[in-house]
Amino acid sequence: MAGLIFPWRAGNQFQLLVDGPAFFTDWLARIEQAREQIDIELYLVSSGESANRVEAALIAAVQRGVRVRCLFDSFGSRRLRSAQRQHWLAAGIELRFYNPLRWQRGLENFYRDHRKLLIVDQQVAYIGGTGLTDQFWQPDSEYSQWHEVMVRVVGPVVNDWQNLFDSQWRSCIQRFFWQQNNSPKKVPQYNMPALPFANVGKARVAYAASTQHRDIQKALLRALKGAHQTVWLATPYFLPTWAVRRALRKAAVRGVDVRLLLTGRHTDLPAVRWAGQRYYPALLRKGVRIFEYQPRFLHLKMVVVDDWVSIGSCNFDHWNLRFNLEGNLEARDSGLLEQVRACLLDDFAQSIEVTEESWRQRPLLERARQRLWGWVDRLAINFLDRRK
Repeated sequence: MAGLIFPWRAGNQFQLLVDGPAFFTDWLARIEQAREQIDIELYLVSSGESANRVEAALIAAVQRGVRVRCLFDSFGSRRLRSAQRQHWLAAGIELRFYNPLRWQRGLENFYRDHRKLLIVDQQVAYIGGTGLTDQFWQPDSEYSQWHEVMVRVVGPVVNDWQNLFDSQWRSCIQRFFWQQNNSPKKVPQYNMPALPFANVGKARVAYAASTQHRDIQKALLRALKGAHQTVWLATPYFLPTWAVRRALRKAAVRGVDVRLLLTGRHTDLPAVRWAGQRYYPALLRKGVRIFEYQPRFLHLKMVVVDDWVSIGSCNFDHWNLRFNLEGNLEARDSGLLEQVRACLLDDFAQSIEVTEESWRQRPLLERARQRLWGWVDRLAINFLDRRK
């Protein structure tokens, strides 16, 4: 499927669901109404209260005659207990795992399925960055430890998401074995679908398949190069490619309102945050505004460029684009745009802005961490580039 480009589809409806309590409540209600099929593709899956609640809903669906298929990344789901996996299988839930770790595979162990996709009855799709862990959702709680969004989509574009899931499901032929060769290949040349003129109900599937297909990055770069007013980008792991960094700087120089919403002190990978901060000075000098989210861990991946929106699993970093399967929803819809802008404005208000002055005054320990982990990241990328 590496060469397939999905077109824009009209007639879609969207709802932005902010944080786990909103999303899981909505999704579980849809599961209770499911009559034919439920498909789930996730990276992070862990045994806990949230998994137990979803398990009960899925088993009840199977007992009604609904087919339930779960495609989990084997590394990301390593904390889903073996006993729970066996219980799901015994109940009739179909389970497949992407790329189980094998020492003899070497660097191929880095290839991961990072998509977050849930489809009910081939009619409703949820796309975003959630996982099935207690960090994203604790049943009966209005609070979630990790800040995340999902988009509920109804309309013709759901068929494309279904095709993407089905293709990946078929590639994992056996339950616990990875059958797809996802090793790096030459990136095929192709033309991106032209942006639609109308700004209501338009959507398309953008996806990535490690180095074989970088639809998501191509779409982002095109949007950044054509930006006139606004570029707001949120990501928890800020390790962008050189091309993305250059496009951000150039947009800011043109007078575009370029803002980055990044994770603050609450993060699951501090080393990644420190490594990414080495890019701050060059961006700040060109007028890019940088905000670090304070209340909790910011896990969402969302971009607004003028009236174009991209939401999904991709962090737009060089690690994701090198190794991962990713999936993003691109949309041109005034209603969704308004929801996304409201969400980001609220997040900016709960963030600390990093300025050139505050950057110069950062403590010595922070400087040392940034230099160390920036060096480690560069060393790792240079090593991988030499192996191509």
